Amino acid sequence: MLKEGRPGLTEAQKVDMWRLWKAGHTQDEIAASLASSQTAISSQLIARGGFAAVVRRRASIALNMAEREEISRGLCAGHSIRSIARGLGRAASTISREVRRHSGRYGYRANHADYEAWVWALRPKPCLLARNAKLREVVASKLAQRWSPQQICGWLKREHPDDESLHVSHETIYKSLFIQARGVLKKELMGYLRSKRRLRRPLKSASRTELRGKLPDMVSIRERPAEAEDRAIPGHWEGDLLCGSERSQIVTLVERRSRFTTLIKVPDNRTTTVVAALSRHVRSLPRSLRRSLTWDQGKEMADHKLFSVATKVQVYFCDPHSPWQRGSNENTNGLLRQYFPKKTDLSEYTQTQLDRVAQQLNQRPRETLNFRTPAETLRETVAATD
Repeated sequence: MLKEGRPGLTEAQKVDMWRLWKAGHTQDEIAASLASSQTAISSQLIARGGFAAVVRRRASIALNMAEREEISRGLCAGHSIRSIARGLGRAASTISREVRRHSGRYGYRANHADYEAWVWALRPKPCLLARNAKLREVVASKLAQRWSPQQICGWLKREHPDDESLHVSHETIYKSLFIQARGVLKKELMGYLRSKRRLRRPLKSASRTELRGKLPDMVSIRERPAEAEDRAIPGHWEGDLLCGSERSQIVTLVERRSRFTTLIKVPDNRTTTVVAALSRHVRSLPRSLRRSLTWDQGKEMADHKLFSVATKVQVYFCDPHSPWQRGSNENTNGLLRQYFPKKTDLSEYTQTQLDRVAQQLNQRPRETLNFRTPAETLRETVAATD
């Protein structure tokens, strides 16, 4: 009985689909290019978690379709296994096994034998996390603590430098999460990743625009001291507002050298409110951690001169449409979306709850710190400067 419905993608289309996906094209663009439906493309991508399947190729020593047709014709003509093998330049044992595996002398069919051989050759090897229960448990526990696969990979190498059985690449972790057919890591663990996507997406550039007005008496980031630029000493901060629903927000501060994060609750984004909260926090810091603050051109810092007078900390402002000039803060705000997804009402969180989130973030290893944590890095750098 023929199966009704839209036919699936051909093998050639699948190869083209993965090529376009890795080049950064969207699912709609791929569907249009292949004259297929977006649903067909999506189902293929989701089944593999966004990871391209390895292109299978026949081994050069394996029997091919033409040889199997010669075997079928020889059997129909009543030729012996040895005579068929001589005609193909193959060992008699090779032809004998081929015929025995695929229905014997009287049932052998070239097409069916070739299909079965192709299917049987696919013997998936259990992945690393499936074979190593101890490693699997460690990875699962760290994911539940909202560590990224890169952080887990780097931390394991640092903690167990001589035990390669406890080493795993971040791509292996991602594959075990996104390709659920592996049955290794529970699907629920994907909820702890910064991104809630079900697909591993290729890297591609994305532009963002920020529509900001000019603030009075701004000091450009180009005038920021070299010690802040090269992260040589602690005490230089980057700041921003993380916004939620109902016009709620929290202040996020990141120390440039250590990536140490502080979260400050504010009831609104008026400049008087934000500057007052920032001033109280900065004045509570040790003097060695009060050197500069870098911010974008948001109106919440219109009273920046009052902040500088109260704290003796100079504020430097980024260029318009240049969020990368506060790269540490931008990256940290992305990490914070694991805890505060978009459209979350941030006003419902207390300062104590924000402190707990910051503490957890500061105890996660960072690749840029050679997989040390921001907390221990700040502690060591402050001790070195005292």
